[in-house]
Amino acid sequence: MDYEKKINIRWSDLDPNFHLRHSAYYDFGAQFRIELLHELGLTIQVMKKEHFGPILFREECTFRREIGHGDEIILTAKITKLSKDGSRWSISHDFINSAGLVCAQLNVDGAWMDTILRKLANPTPQIAIDVMNALPKEDPHAL
Repeated sequence: MDYEKKINIRWSDLDPNFHLRHSAYYDFGAQFRIELLHELGLTIQVMKKEHFGPILFREECTFRREIGHGDEIILTAKITKLSKDGSRWSISHDFINSAGLVCAQLNVDGAWMDTILRKLANPTPQIAIDVMNALPKEDPHAL
C-alpha cells in the first residue's frame, strides 16, 4: 500500500514571495506522519497509554521547484531506514506536483522515546515495530 495525501495550500502557508514557506513543508510532513500512525492503529491515545512517542533527530528539506497557492500537490511517505527492532527509523516525503515532478523532498531521522523516563524507548513497544514494518519501504531489499 502506498501512502500519499493530497495537500491543500492555504494562504497562510505562503511567504512574501507567494510560494510555500519553508516551514510549511515541515508542518505538512509532521501532520502526515501522525495521520499515518493513527491510520495504522498507533493513535495518540495509544502512545499516551503506553508512555512513548516519536522524536526526531534530523529533519531536512531539499527544495527543487516552487509550490504556490492553488497548486495540486501529493505528499508521499516511505521508510528509507529501519532498525531491526524498529527503534530507529528514517522517513522520506516527496511533494509531487500535478505534472508528476518532485517539488521538494523532506527527510527525517527519528526514534521512539519513553515519555516517563525521557529516554529512548528500550525495548521499542511492539505496536510501534508493527506499524513501522507496515509502512511502505523505499527499497525493501536494502532495509
